[in-house]
Amino acid sequence: MSKVISASETALSDSPIQSVERAARILGFFSVERPALSLAELTVRLGVSKATTHRYAVALRRANLLRHDPASGLYTLGPKIVELAASALAGLRIIKVAGPYMERLVGRINETVVLSMWDGEAPVVVRVDDNTDRLVRINVRTGARLPALTSAQGKIYCAFLPTGEAPELPEGHDDASFRAELDEVRRDGLAVNSLVVEGIRAIAAPLFQDDRLAGALAVVGTTASIPDTIDSVVARALRETADALSAELGFVSDGRAIPRRRVNRQGGAG
Repeated sequence: MSKVISASETALSDSPIQSVERAARILGFFSVERPALSLAELTVRLGVSKATTHRYAVALRRANLLRHDPASGLYTLGPKIVELAASALAGLRIIKVAGPYMERLVGRINETVVLSMWDGEAPVVVRVDDNTDRLVRINVRTGARLPALTSAQGKIYCAFLPTGEAPELPEGHDDASFRAELDEVRRDGLAVNSLVVEGIRAIAAPLFQDDRLAGALAVVGTTASIPDTIDSVVARALRETADALSAELGFVSDGRAIPRRRVNRQGGAG
């Protein structure tokens, strides 16, 4: 009597290493720009037969790592991914270390404080402290992706990420003007922005771990409560907090402002 092999068993009949690699590749095909993919698209990207791709998709669905919409025939990442992402973030040292600093900064300036990390394409909010006593509280959602070129935190990454890792300017963008602005961000160690949401202003500062940009710390409030100057009480408090947090993360200053130790995207001293 022939044995009936289930789809999940067949998917795992390859070598363990190959199975893990293929499953990881399938999950990596999904992005913010392409959150839903068809079986045909997955097959082409994986470079195997349609039947093999389907077997892996079935196994990933059973593990809640993929979801399938019968109506559209499209696959999306499953709910288990959210749990794994939360666990990964919880294990990042910067989030743990930043907590007390963010809480103290909120108590000092009475504004919402936001920590973001770069996901390869844009800043992603990973922690928010908004325990203010203001009548109107600014609520920033953890997991939100911020504009890479127009948000204050996005400009921090544009200014301090190494060449090749920062986002490229879109066609038609005022390159000279934007690069001049990034030079100011490197010089001041701060980025100020009030263009993303009307009436809301953010000031962001870089965070360094060892010798690399690790994140961006920002203060978010209304245009009435947060001045747009880099020498305001709010801006100074943010910069002092970012410098102290960077030092605890392992960044060693040579006596100059932390951002001045970085190398800008054109290769000169920042």
